[in-house]
Amino acid sequence: MVAFAGWSLPVQYRDSHVESHVHTRRHCSLFGVSHMLQTKIFGCDRVKLLETGGILDDLIVTNTTEGHLYVVSNAGCWDKDLALMQDKVKEFQNRGSAVGLEVIDNALLALPMLQAGVADDLRKLPFRTSAVMEVFGVSGCPVTHCGYTGKDGVEISVPTSEAVHLATALLENPEVKLAGLAARDSLHLEAGLCLYGNDIDEHTTPGEGSLGWTLGKRRRAIMDFPGAKVIVPQLKGEVQRRRVGLICEGVPTWAHRPILSMEGTMIEECGNGLCAIQVHRPGTQLLVEVCKTQQMTMVSKMPLVPTNYYTLK
Repeated sequence: MVAFAGWSLPVQYRDSHVESHVHTRRHCSLFGVSHMLQTKIFGCDRVKLLETGGILDDLIVTNTTEGHLYVVSNAGCWDKDLALMQDKVKEFQNRGSAVGLEVIDNALLALPMLQAGVADDLRKLPFRTSAVMEVFGVSGCPVTHCGYTGKDGVEISVPTSEAVHLATALLENPEVKLAGLAARDSLHLEAGLCLYGNDIDEHTTPGEGSLGWTLGKRRRAIMDFPGAKVIVPQLKGEVQRRRVGLICEGVPTWAHRPILSMEGTMIEECGNGLCAIQVHRPGTQLLVEVCKTQQMTMVSKMPLVPTNYYTLK
């Protein structure tokens, strides 16, 4: 167990990190993510309220059919995110806009897609959509189709009083095992997904973070979002550094290790890897410094393991 943002979280359970990682890829693992901040933004100006320039957190915003935005934020950014949203709500309300905010005091469970126990047909719930449904007898659960491990999955928001019941019911399936932070981190790394504070932060732009997919063609053309004058040119190629994958030989590396050119010149530090533009091309050979020795590494396309999210054709 480790302390994180006021919570005590498991690094791993009975299985080793590697066993848990492999089991998630081959079968199904249950992640407890109740430490995340869940909020509901409502009102006719709710979308405009959430728009910011730059990267303040990596979070999921779902435009629900119930007339509100459902937002899941990182626990490490809980205070910052909530204060920012509350300040923006007051600012909009003072201008006469109809907006509001509600913190949802629910538990949150994440696992790969599992039809058993879910009343609705999950084939009707494609990637990046959500629906409110009954799960193992617990009614009114918001279920969001996402996939932080790179594998098709859902997050289930459930009243805290029903969380143990739901987790126990899910674990009765022999293919489902508990997974902790260690497997979560390595799985998201394989999937090429960003973790705030590790791969991206407030000093990273979407172009630098290889996050151009978060901005649709219409928004890029109209440039009607905060930071557009900086971000859009970067998405067109005018960027000095870019997040890339790195595949290392020999001793495994970890975050904040120096990345060097083949001539030994310092380039960056490892996150997922944030390298200068001239060396970001897949196949480029570099050096990484581990335990005062230099070893070979190669720039790789992301994701390292292909994703296969379910979408309606």
